[in-house]
Amino acid sequence: METISAIMSRRSIRTWTDEPLTKDERKIILEAAMNAPSAADARPWHFVTMDDPEVIRRFTELGGTEMLAESTYMVLVCGDDSKEIYPGFWPQDCSCAAHNMQLAAHDIGIGCVWIAIYPLEDRVETCRKVLDVPQSITPFALLAMGVPNEVLSPEYRFDEERIHQNKW
Repeated sequence: METISAIMSRRSIRTWTDEPLTKDERKIILEAAMNAPSAADARPWHFVTMDDPEVIRRFTELGGTEMLAESTYMVLVCGDDSKEIYPGFWPQDCSCAAHNMQLAAHDIGIGCVWIAIYPLEDRVETCRKVLDVPQSITPFALLAMGVPNEVLSPEYRFDEERIHQNKW
């Protein structure tokens, strides 16, 4: 898939088959995450992967996340501010890693949805509790994936009114 095509056709998929992701698919997605840009190339991220249905089920009570029970693979993207060279940039860096994961998943035919964790303290604490995430690491985003059980048409979202040239 070409880059622009992937960007323009990627959609958040919220229903999946029970077919697991292969080892190669999982590696491709994590390689894409770790190849994301980061401030001063600090790479202030960690990833907790989940494929145990019982562990995944524990995230279905975050509010609006019931569909996660169908996911066969999830990745929690976490920020590690001790790795930063320029303090305060880890959320942007982790966003880049998470978005790379979404695009890589889409490119190889895996459906993915991003669940916001940070800065919602109750969600951050749920992740810490369920996955034993240390206090020095901040749970940032949860990406739920699987073989898609739905096909969504691309949406064209370009809005000329949001563009300001040379000044507001």
